[in-house]
Amino acid sequence: MLKNIHPHVTPQLMNCLMEMGHGDELVIADANFPSSSTADYCKIKEPIRLPGFSAPAAVDLITNLMPLDGFSDYAALRMQVDGAPEQLDDVHEEVFEILRANKPEEAQLGSIERQSFYEQAKSAYGVIATSEARPFGCFILRMGVVFDN
Repeated sequence: MLKNIHPHVTPQLMNCLMEMGHGDELVIADANFPSSSTADYCKIKEPIRLPGFSAPAAVDLITNLMPLDGFSDYAALRMQVDGAPEQLDDVHEEVFEILRANKPEEAQLGSIERQSFYEQAKSAYGVIATSEARPFGCFILRMGVVFDN
């Protein structure tokens, strides 16, 4: 047993986050996302399952441990809605609210077209499979750095 670790942080999730380094990416996948076949391309070859978690709940859990990148083009990306790239659905708004509270001031939040998301996800460190039922509820988080002050 460890102290001060949220009980929903699974051993697989903790291992993934501990192995990741600056610039590595983590996919937060909704229930429709091809998590298993995408994970075949990733460093961690099996999806890390968080059953019963929505995308916002998973992002909240993860960003309490994982610093977001403030040194690159984006700290996180959302999957765009087909045919409406500027549209922010409720799931996007909820996750971006959590990300805004946890990202460095200079870190950017962006979006990526659905098919491009699938391709970029293949180069991620791992895939977190949630039970998020809302469509386009997929995100990519980029690992930042921790400063010892």
